Amino acid sequence: MPVEVIMPKVDMDMASGRIAVWHVEAGARVEKSEALFDIETDKAAMEVESPASGTLHHVIAEAGSEVAIGQPVAWIYADGEAVGPRPDGTAGGTNDDHGPQASASDDGMSGKARPPAPSSPEEPAKRTPEPAPSGVGSALPAALSHAVPPRGTLPRATPKARRLARDNGLEIAAIDGNGPRGRIQAGDVARHLEALSRPETASAAPLHWSPEAGPLSVLRSGKGDKTPIVLLHGFASDGASWAPLLASLPTGHPVYRIELPSHGRSPRRRIASFAELVRDMRQAFDGLGLQQAHLVGHSLGGAVAAALADTRARRIASLTLFNPAGLGPEINGPALAGIARATRAESLAPWLKLLPADEETITSNYVRSVMLARADPALRAAQADLAGHLFPDGVQAFSIAAALDRIELPTRIIWGKRDRIIPWSHALRAPGRISLNLFENAGHLPHIELAGQIGILFADMK
Repeated sequence: MPVEVIMPKVDMDMASGRIAVWHVEAGARVEKSEALFDIETDKAAMEVESPASGTLHHVIAEAGSEVAIGQPVAWIYADGEAVGPRPDGTAGGTNDDHGPQASASDDGMSGKARPPAPSSPEEPAKRTPEPAPSGVGSALPAALSHAVPPRGTLPRATPKARRLARDNGLEIAAIDGNGPRGRIQAGDVARHLEALSRPETASAAPLHWSPEAGPLSVLRSGKGDKTPIVLLHGFASDGASWAPLLASLPTGHPVYRIELPSHGRSPRRRIASFAELVRDMRQAFDGLGLQQAHLVGHSLGGAVAAALADTRARRIASLTLFNPAGLGPEINGPALAGIARATRAESLAPWLKLLPADEETITSNYVRSVMLARADPALRAAQADLAGHLFPDGVQAFSIAAALDRIELPTRIIWGKRDRIIPWSHALRAPGRISLNLFENAGHLPHIELAGQIGILFADMK
């Protein structure tokens, strides 16, 4: 029976992916784990490998097509296997056949036949492309936006070359190809690595990073005349990480997602203290020109949100903090350092799996997409530098306790009781007038893990 090739889920909030380029033509033979096609999402561009060896048939999605996760794009027939009608029996076609719609596991590909599944609705706050700030190279969650090359510019490279570059945290487009038609081969990657290791060229490798000028990135979405919502993400994340919660928020609110310095599309900045970080974020908040706003923050962004509410109380309608930092010294320092410094998917995966309550939600494809977004050593260095100042020796060097004591506006803390990054018991240190919502089956990412349930808490937001 032919093996189904589907659009894999490479991101926790991914609804669909765009096929950027096919590496194998319909009717051609392909080996298991050989690159079949490249996909692009809002956060990353990555290579999808063949789930089996055989001949590719019934290719139903051309380059440029947007395909929902779990939908088939082709089938692979084993050697000697007769090629008949498309396995689902549907007529019509692109290339040699047209395709069905089927479901799949989160982690990508399977050879098992599955019943049709409905297409996922488009994420309502999908990021619109905008240019990256000057000096920012291809770089979680994006931090992730930097990983998407302009359409049509994906370099030609062998699967082995792509894998070697990925494992060493290299940007494949920066390597000269000496193969047919300029295709990058494994030997080209090896020579590039060797050149970077030589004393005379080591200085060319971005072992250090330089501060960048320009305002912090703000992602805008949503329409309406209700009070705007301002979202602040956590360390090593980005504005796109709010996508699952956005779909559950009440409509009619303009939404602003401010990205921390050295995160997402914001410029890299040297931040030597929590006070400096708050200063930069306050400047970005003031630049929005909002008279009133509902302020929401997660983790480090939660601590910043509390500090903003302390100094901009008249302009904050309500304050919501998800697993906020700054309520105690304890924090999983090794996890922060591990995420910030990981140069390979294999070293990043164990740390990412600590974020949700259910480790199975962190799929291998998701880890690869995150690592692709973090391929820029300068990005990793800037975030590691920030973590060194805010969390020296693996402790929280700042506190928001005094700010929460002063805040009198409606405030809610939401925390997952299976948080392995910051102890949920820190929430008990907040003043009694602050509302507390604890979720048994969530970890450090309740706004992603239980977005639907948590969205109900915002139902009365005006």
